[in-house]
Amino acid sequence: MKILLRIFLLLLCALILLCVMLVIFGVSDTPEIELSWSLTRDDIIRAKKILHEGAESKPDEIAIIELSHADLNLAANYLLNRYSKSAVQISLKKNKLKFVVTTTLPENRLGKYLNITFRLGNEEGESLPTITKFKAGSLLIPAKIAGIIINAIIQHSSLNNYFILATSPIRGVKIESDKIIISYFSNLETLIHTRNVLTRTDNSPALKIYQQKIADIIAHHDPAWRLSLADLLKPLFEIAYQRSTLDNAIDENRLVIMSVNDYVNKKETKPFLSSEKPPQGKQYVAFLYKRSDLAQHFIGSAALTTSVDDEVAKVVGEEKELSDAQEGGSGFSFIDLAADKAGTRFGEIATASPESARQLQLAMTKIKDYTDFMPNPTDLPEKMNAADFKNRYGSINSKAYQELSNKIDARIEKIPLYKVN
Repeated sequence: MKILLRIFLLLLCALILLCVMLVIFGVSDTPEIELSWSLTRDDIIRAKKILHEGAESKPDEIAIIELSHADLNLAANYLLNRYSKSAVQISLKKNKLKFVVTTTLPENRLGKYLNITFRLGNEEGESLPTITKFKAGSLLIPAKIAGIIINAIIQHSSLNNYFILATSPIRGVKIESDKIIISYFSNLETLIHTRNVLTRTDNSPALKIYQQKIADIIAHHDPAWRLSLADLLKPLFEIAYQRSTLDNAIDENRLVIMSVNDYVNKKETKPFLSSEKPPQGKQYVAFLYKRSDLAQHFIGSAALTTSVDDEVAKVVGEEKELSDAQEGGSGFSFIDLAADKAGTRFGEIATASPESARQLQLAMTKIKDYTDFMPNPTDLPEKMNAADFKNRYGSINSKAYQELSNKIDARIEKIPLYKVN
């Protein structure tokens, strides 16, 4: 037993030492590659199109995406530079992908840049590529050891959920001499799982303040009346306005939206929340225009926007409706899509800037009802199956679809609350 314990401790010490060496050798004051590439407007449009390539595919079917060497570099640099000043060079050679990555670090004593080089390749019989070579600066680390370290970091951090979401739909990656071919499988369950994981909340003391307020609202709600989404949002934003300054207004808005989303979409979010006991007592469904699905779409999109960004929220919203149009679904609904769009806009304003966050808080304390943040969408087409949708609109890129989508956007922008700068 003592021998096993010693072996375990030695392996643990070796792993810690390896991580320290990775940092020491990988961090430098000199970038491995220049950070001078500035993406043009056309680059950004193309990168977004690449990243959203799967949005038009049919659910529950295997789909294929082919990406060239140029596509890979464009999409990778677009993603990296959303979070820090970075650069990546991807090359295809002998059916392997080589990545050279340099990213700018926050101010520290070790160095300004982190330089990493690694290769991915398909082992015989494997459909997904694995690491075949890994370097941190000048330090060459055995591929299997690097894979263990990276997996351990991912699994024991908040990156795990995002890693699962990014990789779970992928069925195979084939690396050829001039392109890679990705096969993936997307369905409605994947989309719901994506939204729920990205909008999950931590049980911080501040969050509990809003959760308790929701419990109080529910406890005193008159069961003879429908529970409006405004009945939840207005009182919580009143608290947020009192608790906030410019320094924390965005964080408070995010907590309000997340706590309301946890309640309104509780059936879908329950598997992804903490192990706490479910709330006891009365529970009421929230409504917008006498429809509970509109409240779920609105606050779900707002929560997703505050967690990730508006582009992800828009793609998930459209993909959800396309999934509903398939056999067994409720049908494509522009009414639901309008709620998604309004929720996305709400989430944008809530977190756009400290000033915007404070203005939204103040505006929400003065609302009379839900019409002050959600335009009436009930005259829009809905319950279209895949054939109906294709006959009337073709695809989400068609002129007819875009005209109706723009009409919805115009309705949203007419609401005074969304004119907040």
